[in-house]
Amino acid sequence: MTGPFTPSLWWRNPHLQTIWPLMVRPAPLPLTRQRFTLDDGDFLQLDWLNRNAEGPLYLILHGLEGGADSHYVRRMLHRLNARNACALVMHQRSCGGELNRLPRTYHSGETADLGQLLSHLTQRFGSRPILAVGYSLGGNLLCKYLGERGEASLIRRAVAVSPPLDLAACARRMERGFSRLYQHHLLTRLRGKIRQKLNGPHASAMPIDLEECDRLTTFYQFDHRVTAPLHGFDGADDYYRRASGKQFLKGVRTPLLVLHAADDPFMTAAVIPAPHELAASVTLELCPFGGHVGFISGGPLWRPTFYLEPRALSFLNESP
Repeated sequence: MTGPFTPSLWWRNPHLQTIWPLMVRPAPLPLTRQRFTLDDGDFLQLDWLNRNAEGPLYLILHGLEGGADSHYVRRMLHRLNARNACALVMHQRSCGGELNRLPRTYHSGETADLGQLLSHLTQRFGSRPILAVGYSLGGNLLCKYLGERGEASLIRRAVAVSPPLDLAACARRMERGFSRLYQHHLLTRLRGKIRQKLNGPHASAMPIDLEECDRLTTFYQFDHRVTAPLHGFDGADDYYRRASGKQFLKGVRTPLLVLHAADDPFMTAAVIPAPHELAASVTLELCPFGGHVGFISGGPLWRPTFYLEPRALSFLNESP
């Protein structure tokens, strides 16, 4: 279970691991945008890299309020572009720069949208392997999808990076210490989207008003008053219980690498699955350092080297 990743001494601060990758985010690559229509009339924004390249299709699932511009997505796209590989970034509803059509948005357990996209990709590309990597929220979603589908999964191999597999534990962790700054940053973005909806045609369908929206200062409050009622959950506790990915790992039949850092400032030890909670196809790599979606291994401040992308691609490209 213990991962081989051991960063240089000066890279062992969890907040440096979490924040600094954003400071050295690589330049964007030219991507082709596609709008994918869902069965309920809503849509997802898809960004393609090397759309006509042959070989496996690499599917990338971003984290909370992330997208193709997130530092971890850009780094992975650069790695894949060097191989002339075909990659697809699936933006969740309301992500990708355009608000979605319906009152609802997205959440950590929304596997139906992913399932629709995978069915479409399978119909289009046939038996072409789909290799998936999910980061943070996208990693939890990926674990849940794989566990729900079991042998019927349409993904050949997968990697989940820093997934919040126990959502309740993560929500509590984000209310403590320095992690409150991460919570504030992400909630500012989430509240901004809800404000847009409250000022738009779906205002009457929203479960809160503008005044209450501005009073939501924790993930638990936001999930209890917004995420849960918009998506059919009976409050935040019900949402966390049903959407947390850890309970689904036993049903995974696809080769899956779960990459975690013990010092992740978004997590607690409760997030890490025990060996008996893992299916035989799941590999848990728990590193003592790495922060949240960081995993900088060394190098100078302005040109750090990363463990994350080579490790993920090595696993994805292993022979079955």
